Amino acid sequence: MCGIAGIFNLNGEPVSPDLLRKMTDAIAHRGPDGEGFYTDNFIGLGHRRLAIIDLSPAGKQPMISPDKQFAITYNGEVYNFRELRAELETLGHRFRSKTDSEVVLNSYIQWGPECVSRFNGMFAFAIWDKARQELFLARDRYGIKPLYYILQGNVFIFASEQKAILTHPAVKREIDLEALLEYFTFQNIFTDRTLLKGIHIFPAGHWGKLILGKTTSNLELHQYWDFNFREPDKPVSEKEYLEELDRLFRQAVNRQLVSDVDVASYLSGGMDSGSITAIAARQLPYIRTFTCGFDLHSASGLEMGFDERQKAEYMSYLFKTEHYEMVLKAGDMERILPKFAWHLEEPRVGQSYPNFYIAQLASKFVKVVLSGAGGDELFGGYPWRYYRAVVNDDFEHYIDKYYLFWQRLIPNAVIHEVFKPVWGQVKHIWTRDIFRNVFYEHAEKLTKPEDYINHSLYFEAKTFLHGLLVVEDKLSMAHSLETRVPFLDNDLVDFAMKLPVKFKLGNLAEVVRINENEPGSKTSKYYEKARDGKLLLRKVMGRYIPSEVTEREKQGFSAPDASWFKGESIDYVRKALYNEDAKIYNYLDRKSVLNLIDEHLAGQQNRRLFIWSLLNFEWWLRRFII
Repeated sequence: MCGIAGIFNLNGEPVSPDLLRKMTDAIAHRGPDGEGFYTDNFIGLGHRRLAIIDLSPAGKQPMISPDKQFAITYNGEVYNFRELRAELETLGHRFRSKTDSEVVLNSYIQWGPECVSRFNGMFAFAIWDKARQELFLARDRYGIKPLYYILQGNVFIFASEQKAILTHPAVKREIDLEALLEYFTFQNIFTDRTLLKGIHIFPAGHWGKLILGKTTSNLELHQYWDFNFREPDKPVSEKEYLEELDRLFRQAVNRQLVSDVDVASYLSGGMDSGSITAIAARQLPYIRTFTCGFDLHSASGLEMGFDERQKAEYMSYLFKTEHYEMVLKAGDMERILPKFAWHLEEPRVGQSYPNFYIAQLASKFVKVVLSGAGGDELFGGYPWRYYRAVVNDDFEHYIDKYYLFWQRLIPNAVIHEVFKPVWGQVKHIWTRDIFRNVFYEHAEKLTKPEDYINHSLYFEAKTFLHGLLVVEDKLSMAHSLETRVPFLDNDLVDFAMKLPVKFKLGNLAEVVRINENEPGSKTSKYYEKARDGKLLLRKVMGRYIPSEVTEREKQGFSAPDASWFKGESIDYVRKALYNEDAKIYNYLDRKSVLNLIDEHLAGQQNRRLFIWSLLNFEWWLRRFII
């Protein structure tokens, strides 16, 4: 697990070693255990190392093939590297280290771009082929590890984080207003844009090539994998599905325990992290676990249940873990925002500053931690979302309904007012088209409710899950901590995508009946109460964790900020957002923004995510737009 960076001067000019070092210095937090550089005239690769597998100097990067033809800078973990190494050795390859990095390099030498389909893990890497004068880049199936790039004139620049790219003098700090509109519609960015104009995120499940002498328009991107949720042609019995899910889940967790340093686990008090901890604890006695709780003295309503420390402590007792926890209060958000915005680099899904704190705690003890991310998106953990668009006339009708639900921050009806200062520059953007384009290869004829559920699962895996993964990587690597996600094991994902909807959601027939016969407020109320997801997963997890955990309603990892924004943090909110000199009002209309905030403070609407996004955007502007 590391940080990578590189420069490719397509016009043949030599790369500056000093500039390459500045890039890696900007992401030194991703790799405090060492640095390395490779330059060959017009190509330069940089690396910051976080040593996890093979801690010896043999694991140093960039790594160069024995014939000097290939060089790799690599970030990630390929969990099946030992099996691949054995296969490569039978094909004549020899190894000088015990790292997965060298396996990735030799896999490319042996199989070319097709090698990425063989990797079970998380990765972002670049390989230079000296003979072909060709740069190859790739990112894992799901987008667990980030990779950013920019084509600026004749210069191609890439890195694990945008701040490394910004050190290059050819890169200007300009805001991408189209990406900003996208974010304030969905609280996420679905396209490959970032808030920094010209900098793109390399798409998950893709590889790409650049060849010396070709123009910037010739970045060749190829998709090698995509999610495909569908009903199976030949479903089997529930018992068979149950036993196979149990086997694959245990296999996934055990695969991701491979490490030459200690591995720990988050333990939120919920089913997914609890089950991962239960399996890991069988292999790692007294495994360390970490929980983040919240002070609830000023919380109210649903937020009174947001502190899960007691549930986590009980599971720690059951699994005999070495347990650590921390408690966040209202002021913790305020004090961390400047550092948080710098490391996250741009606003993304959720109100994620608690993730920063829990990663900080874990990093004091270990380099590797297991996370339960992905379980909800694969096994139907958000039924109240999917059920909103389950009965439709056709695909376009489905898009209309689901798009309305996913306007998480500013409704279309008022977004032109909020964006008044820059509306002339973004009014041509139709965010419904951005939403629909997520399905650009998945707009086939849909005939039954299960088809629409599977489309919703696809959408959330491509967008919401990807956003969560970007956030998790940035906030953990800010503390030199590697996060692993066992639910995103290739075999487990392949199984989940073919699992019939009836083994994920239990009340689909009832929802269909309500959609057809009882429209209006009754439907909305039912959606809010629908907590019947992850049915088969709950049964499997019931073998490892208490039933009171597996049968509990879904609860996200979130601070009680709706209450805090109206209470203990109200002075901070007013100071930051009611300030006429706030930088956000160069792009957003102050009166329109304050009207929406006032609705929250008056208790008329819960706009905690909107307020959080404004605070995050303000600090992003202060840190990145100088």
